[in-house]
Amino acid sequence: MPHPVDVHVGKRVRHRRWLVGMTQQQLAEHVGIKFQQIQKYETGANRVSASRLWDIADALEVPVSFFFEGLDEGAEAPTSGESGVPADLLGDKEALDLVRSYYAIPENQRRRLFELARVLSDVA
Repeated sequence: MPHPVDVHVGKRVRHRRWLVGMTQQQLAEHVGIKFQQIQKYETGANRVSASRLWDIADALEVPVSFFFEGLDEGAEAPTSGESGVPADLLGDKEALDLVRSYYAIPENQRRRLFELARVLSDVA
């Protein structure tokens, strides 16, 4: 059974990779390993060594500490809050795709879209 920290780090690797639009193959090539190893890291099946995590952080352009953010020792699994937003929002591929698409929109249109979303959520 994988250690919860390994699972958390793997999820953060996957989330960041999705966010930047990188495939497992591309990340593996940048790091110098096979894509199957990336799969194992992302599921927590294999533990990521410190030096490998350093290389992954470099490839994904984040500090190593990024992979440990949100990790609270002894905490329960994240649950949905009162707002109906999942606590692990980055765990939702659709949400990540939405964020990626949102930031691809020119800034002036993005602000208008944001205001529209805010109005629609107030009505719901």
